[in-house]
Amino acid sequence: MEITVTTAQQLRLTEEEFELIQQKLSRTPNFTELCCFSAMWSEHCSYKNSIKWLKTLPREGGRMLVAAGEENAGLMDMGNGYGVVFKIESHNHPSAIEPFQGAATGVGGIQRDIFTMGARPIASLNSLRFGNLTDAKTQRLLKGVVKGIGHYGNCFGVPTVAGEVYFEDCYHTNPLVNAMSVGIVKANKMVSATAKGVGNPVFYVGSATGKDGIGGASFASANITEESVEELPAVQVGDPFQEKKLLEACLEVIETGAVVGMQDMGAAGIICSTSEMSAKGGVGMRIDLDKVPTRQQNMKAWELLLSESQERMLLVVEKGREAEVIAVFEKWDLSVSNIGEVTNDGLLHFYYHGNLEAVIPAESLVLGGGAPQYDREYKKPAYLSNIENFDINSINDITDLQSTTKALIQIPNIASKKWVAEQYDSMVGTANASTNAPSDAAVVLAKGTGKALAMTVDCNSKYVFANPYIGCSIAVAEAARNIVCSGGEPLGLTNCLNFGNPYDPEVYYQFVEAIKGMGNACRAFNTPVTGGNVSFYNQNPDGPVYPTPTIGMVGIIDDFKNRMTLDFKNVDDVIVLVGHQVNDIGSSEYLHKIRKQYFSPAPYFNLEEELRMQRFLLQLIKNHAILSAHDISEGGLIITLMEKGFNRSLGFEVSKTEFQHLRNDAFWMGEAQGRAVITCSAIQWPGIQQLANELNVPVYKIGKVTNDIVSVNNENWGSINAWKELYENAIGKLIQ
Repeated sequence: MEITVTTAQQLRLTEEEFELIQQKLSRTPNFTELCCFSAMWSEHCSYKNSIKWLKTLPREGGRMLVAAGEENAGLMDMGNGYGVVFKIESHNHPSAIEPFQGAATGVGGIQRDIFTMGARPIASLNSLRFGNLTDAKTQRLLKGVVKGIGHYGNCFGVPTVAGEVYFEDCYHTNPLVNAMSVGIVKANKMVSATAKGVGNPVFYVGSATGKDGIGGASFASANITEESVEELPAVQVGDPFQEKKLLEACLEVIETGAVVGMQDMGAAGIICSTSEMSAKGGVGMRIDLDKVPTRQQNMKAWELLLSESQERMLLVVEKGREAEVIAVFEKWDLSVSNIGEVTNDGLLHFYYHGNLEAVIPAESLVLGGGAPQYDREYKKPAYLSNIENFDINSINDITDLQSTTKALIQIPNIASKKWVAEQYDSMVGTANASTNAPSDAAVVLAKGTGKALAMTVDCNSKYVFANPYIGCSIAVAEAARNIVCSGGEPLGLTNCLNFGNPYDPEVYYQFVEAIKGMGNACRAFNTPVTGGNVSFYNQNPDGPVYPTPTIGMVGIIDDFKNRMTLDFKNVDDVIVLVGHQVNDIGSSEYLHKIRKQYFSPAPYFNLEEELRMQRFLLQLIKNHAILSAHDISEGGLIITLMEKGFNRSLGFEVSKTEFQHLRNDAFWMGEAQGRAVITCSAIQWPGIQQLANELNVPVYKIGKVTNDIVSVNNENWGSINAWKELYENAIGKLIQ
């Protein structure tokens, strides 16, 4: 067939990109080659509209062992000869079309990114966004996604230890499904995704290749609509038991020392793994596609190259040691095929049925090589003027605090996510300490290392919508705050950047400002970015989703005795409010959901105050000077207090006596940042005050822990267990 610019456009390439491909090849590509460029130059694989700004993020420093972009995931030093590997990625569009398999394969894909580096996954996390929970479509998507995550994670044997779920109208058509995995590796056992050694054989291992997911990378780089189901190639189908075998076989084959390099066949399949490994090693490959195991007959060359069938890996093996590698995979009853060899010309030669189907320079396909890099225009969104015009005095203060709190605690964004969490196995395969008592971050014992890891995912997208720079800074700060409140020291972060169409200047403004805010906060906290994922084209018919730069952060707890939980411990313990208190209700759940004010500023945030507050908390925890710590986030102070009481059925007696100058809604339900609630014994309180004065951190004694009754401003609000029932059953009652 004749290849023209129209052909390229049908494959989601632009006219300019088609011309660039012709320049790279010094000829017109054939259809198979053009398909390869379409997949590899898609936004999902090439980051062509984001790489310029991603490069501004801090990618070194702290305990970083492998800088962002060098491998499938980042690697940070845990000490004692171990490293922690972690990454987060999106599977948004597949989950919108086929929620169960879309979410399940998202979990499987992120696990492969971890164990392809030689690390054993020990924990999974996720960040989920859906439309209005009362909507039937939202309930169908929620049920499917949660079931898919639970099924794959539970069967694969890695616990799901933490996550977040939000419900906002803007995610109705385009839900967000972000999956994170954390693994540990002996620092000297890491495997690189690199091909080298001319003549070394290239092995395909794992599941057979089918037609599922062909073009998935390109589909993930296009606007999604209600009609997209008609356009999407079959969503990938996962097999967690096959992946479990693949995990064990890959970790075992690494021990032989025969593996030169290894990479998972994720987005864009064989063409992605062969090109990226070759380009990284400065080599080429000769691949015989006839030797690729298939589960469907008469597949075309381009289908074999672009298929995104799950549970597959590409290995480069030391020549002469093939038998050792084959023996390991056969032991695990996994398909293993020698499909080619490493060459020295930098070219990818793909043969099929004896015919040369494609010849492509590996470098021309990959990020940082031949893939185009764009500098998009951006402008301040018009809606921000509505936010700037917000006046807190236009909102009448609340008079009935108790009834407002009852409404607030049942809002799906605030209420317990128990309905979701109970479908995940949080203990399988690990000593997960986070289920023993609640803490702001999940705490997982890293077997054999003598350490524990604290991990969290965070992003309040309403804040980012209100102010992309500050909102994204807050996401980093809140993640760090959750780590610190759990007794950990933040190590680094991975991000999943979910935005609308990058060709929309107002969307791109959100992206650019969010990156700037993230970079500034990361440098302040000394938490380098280890890697991540960009997901553009998250759109609804009415416009883009809220800008959602999800932050996945990992921290280290060197001494498990310093682990901190969030719950009240004893009757008569002192309740202490930490941080600056301000008249602020901006972007709060109270203002948004109860007062129906959709345009208000991001909540109060001061980075220097946040840093001081977190250092103060960490020092208190290391000194064993407090009994609990819980950050103030969605729902404000009153929800934080409630959540602290639920675990042990302990109530609280608090008052606003010292803060008569503040509005009731701002004090109790405002979401100003840099704040936490801690508890201590009466004996510990003077020492806390002294340290707070030294570090210039405001602290206020606002009440005490009680046996059962909740008392606010001398008003009896009843039993803490009655509030717990409202909190825990709110989501379940809405789901049919």
